[in-house]
Amino acid sequence: MTLTVNLVGAGHVGRVLGKLLSAQGYAVRQVLTRSAASARQAVAFIGAGGAIADYAQLQPAAIHVLAVGDDQIVPACEALARAVPLSGSIVFHCSGALASDRLQAARDAGALVASVHPIRSFADPSAVAAQFAGTFCGIEGDEGALAVLTPALQAIGAQPVPINAEAKTVYHAAAVFASNYLVTVLDAALRAYQAAGVPEPVARQLAQPLASESMANVFRLGAAAALSGPIARGDMVTVARQQQAVSAWDEETGALYRALVAPTTALARRKPRK
Repeated sequence: MTLTVNLVGAGHVGRVLGKLLSAQGYAVRQVLTRSAASARQAVAFIGAGGAIADYAQLQPAAIHVLAVGDDQIVPACEALARAVPLSGSIVFHCSGALASDRLQAARDAGALVASVHPIRSFADPSAVAAQFAGTFCGIEGDEGALAVLTPALQAIGAQPVPINAEAKTVYHAAAVFASNYLVTVLDAALRAYQAAGVPEPVARQLAQPLASESMANVFRLGAAAALSGPIARGDMVTVARQQQAVSAWDEETGALYRALVAPTTALARRKPRK
């Protein structure tokens, strides 16, 4: 049986999911956005569905995708629950930061709820749609919803990864550590090289093999086994001297160095001993 899908919100994530699901035989029925023009653009990208700009025009569907901003998930869900019968249907949102419990209005109306968070950048929807295979998706929610969504995600090339709904915010912070804060730490390294008189372009060349090899080792061996440097060797005298020197050079960077000592020391304790 072909499952029908409605999209509420059709930014980059919604458009890509709609296009991929449609290509796999899921019947995209309607696309609802804030304006008729943006809904028509989304329908053109997806290649299926009807464009609407009012919840009153919504028709029932087996699956409702709330591809809206985090601050709009609750009001969109409440509006959806008022607009169409939801009993027996599935409603899911795409937030990486919020859990499926934000869809309580849909659950109260008889729907099964979930969240599906594709772990990648959607800056270029056309490129993402063409290269979606292998994309990890963090999923959590009602068992019945996941039983339907998991094979749907696998059909479009995703790799669903179940996560703990109660730790959804920590899950989202993991991406910040792996991406945003990694850049911040590398910026501190580049600035420290420059403080020692190394030109910025050369500083990047110096840091690149260290950073690249360390990252490769983490993903190949695990973080504890990949750790090297003075803390891994137990040379806390050097650590103290560096911390003092970095703080004297730049107070904020010194605070960052100091904040990293304790977790790095804990990581060193987990390092396999030869």
